[in-house]
Amino acid sequence: MTEQSSRASTRADLGKDPAKVSGMFDEVAAGYDRTNTVLSLGQDKLWRIAATRAIAPRAGQRILDLAAGTGASSVSLARSGAEVVAADFSAGMIAEGRRRHGGIPNLTFAEADATALPFADAEFDTVTISFGLRNVNDPDQALREMLRVTKPGGTLVISEFSHPQAPLMRGLYSFYNDRVLPIVAKTVSTNADAYDYLNESIRDWPDQVALARRIRDAGWVSVEHRDLSFGIVALHRARKSWSGISPNPSEGEPGTLEA
Repeated sequence: MTEQSSRASTRADLGKDPAKVSGMFDEVAAGYDRTNTVLSLGQDKLWRIAATRAIAPRAGQRILDLAAGTGASSVSLARSGAEVVAADFSAGMIAEGRRRHGGIPNLTFAEADATALPFADAEFDTVTISFGLRNVNDPDQALREMLRVTKPGGTLVISEFSHPQAPLMRGLYSFYNDRVLPIVAKTVSTNADAYDYLNESIRDWPDQVALARRIRDAGWVSVEHRDLSFGIVALHRARKSWSGISPNPSEGEPGTLEA
């Protein structure tokens, strides 16, 4: 069993106060990647591969990886030759990322709030965020900020927990989250309360179609999504219009992203 923290654990709630959320992630930074692999039954690695394929990183690209945590997803992007900025609003996560991956070429780390990004307009070819958008206290503002820092014609890739559509899978997933995950989290995590918040934030988060519409309403075009792991996770991809002008939000419905 992992040694429990001797200090009182930080516990975020659905108010998503930035200080509480970042403090919670500061506490779990050291064991975060290991815990996620255990709790997801190894699926987190497959989700990361799917996101990397959707991003299609290549040499010369400039990529912003938001909610990057310790940089696990950023490493594979940087190894393609792309210039990657791994950004997170948890100072503890960024410090752990620098400790583990600070020597990797083309990879830099930055502390950043997704609702007020410290980057210039049209600075990145691609912006991506995995399992972090639902932790932002104003996701719609974050989506607009991502649009601002993306070049015209650039892409957005989002991986986020979602809601299985099939009743059987939905029931199994609910049982796992409500009954199994809390027990496992107490065994492998230094802050099991953080994973209680994880369950709450997933239940409160919109489904695949609703999130796709919010992405479109933030000004992105060509919005598409597809399910991963039977809808436990949804992968969304969108583009910034070449004109840089946001379209009428009522124009066009989001589509289905091909595998």
